[in-house]
Amino acid sequence: MTTIDDPVAAAVLSGSTLVREDSAQGRFRVNRDAMTSSEIFDEERRKVFDHSWLYVGHESEVPNRGDYVRRSVGGRPLFMVRGSKTGEVNVFHNTCTHRGAVVCRQDNGNSKTFQCFYHAWTFNSEGSLVGVPDREAYAGTLDMGQLGLARPARSESYRGFVFASYDPDIVDLTTYLADARPYLDNIIDAQRDAQILHGTHEYNMQANWKLLVENSIDGYHAVPTHDTYFKYLADLGTDLGEGVHGEGRSLGNGHAVIEYRGPWGRPIAKWEALFGEDAKPEMASARADLAKKFGEERATLMCDYNRNLLIYPNLIINDIMALTVRTFMPTSPTNVDVTAWQMAPSDELPEVRQRRLDSFLTFLGPGGFATPDDIEALESCQQGFASGGVEWNDISRGMDRNPKATDEEQMRAFWRRWRDQMDGRR
Repeated sequence: MTTIDDPVAAAVLSGSTLVREDSAQGRFRVNRDAMTSSEIFDEERRKVFDHSWLYVGHESEVPNRGDYVRRSVGGRPLFMVRGSKTGEVNVFHNTCTHRGAVVCRQDNGNSKTFQCFYHAWTFNSEGSLVGVPDREAYAGTLDMGQLGLARPARSESYRGFVFASYDPDIVDLTTYLADARPYLDNIIDAQRDAQILHGTHEYNMQANWKLLVENSIDGYHAVPTHDTYFKYLADLGTDLGEGVHGEGRSLGNGHAVIEYRGPWGRPIAKWEALFGEDAKPEMASARADLAKKFGEERATLMCDYNRNLLIYPNLIINDIMALTVRTFMPTSPTNVDVTAWQMAPSDELPEVRQRRLDSFLTFLGPGGFATPDDIEALESCQQGFASGGVEWNDISRGMDRNPKATDEEQMRAFWRRWRDQMDGRR
């Protein structure tokens, strides 16, 4: 097997070799090696995930001092904890500075300290080393102040969304988010004290992670792939006559969105019969409050429009009939682990909350209408790549017109950023 030290292999790993764009001909293609090669996977772990801002969690997951959650972020074990002394949200590498064992061993909880079970070194929630058994044996050579928990090179929060980066020279998070910020702002401002609800969806698919990025911002597949769900909505009384109308946009730095009007209700403030008559006045009042606070134009975007937002490289926010925060991490070129949470306003009506959670399960859940369809589609693509009979995927749809939600400009934005990082351009 060739290695990346080999000039031929290095050429194969070039982003510009793997992604080809011909604007004059209206063609944009991606080499299928990008979805199958172990060498490319190893390189993108180093060039993409080690040099991007990566989602860790939301501040609402650790509301109290000492609350923590642990995560795999860019393939590395981290945990996020609200400091017992300062109340600040801290992000740490989940590894003891003594011999390396993980110190946060539960997915979530509350603790003032984290003790390594191997040799009982103990750290507080601010990361300081506060306990070492038989400390006298070190004869004064142990510098407790230098042996606290390690932090990622950078960690920052934008309106409650906590990110980390392993690149000390990366731009600040606000700059990195670029034109994705207004979409995040609309999502957050519409929620009224947004919080992540308890519980997660965790699942796995035997496909390349970049296929899931494409799928998450792809309006083209919705009608043929999710035909059963649309029939289900129609059977429940949802009027599908107005269809789905919108557009896809590149937002800079690889971020992208599809934003569109959909026929279904939205738990923020777009009532439909499925929410129940009792919820109608309250949802109308919530909409009026949003219009008064933010203006009618922004309120319309918050209430009537759906959006699938990509924060490059691997955070998707599906603000549709529910509000799903989804991140994923590949473990091989053909395997990806997915985790999803539901976000909601803290003061939501019980009947609206119930409908939100039902939508979270029945459409986007791992056993729902949409997600199994998507998994089957992406795994089928991965299986098809093994044929070796076709070298390129085509992602050219809509290159010669203003992009619609069913076009692929938003996917091309992702692939251009991926290409640049694989070429070593930050």
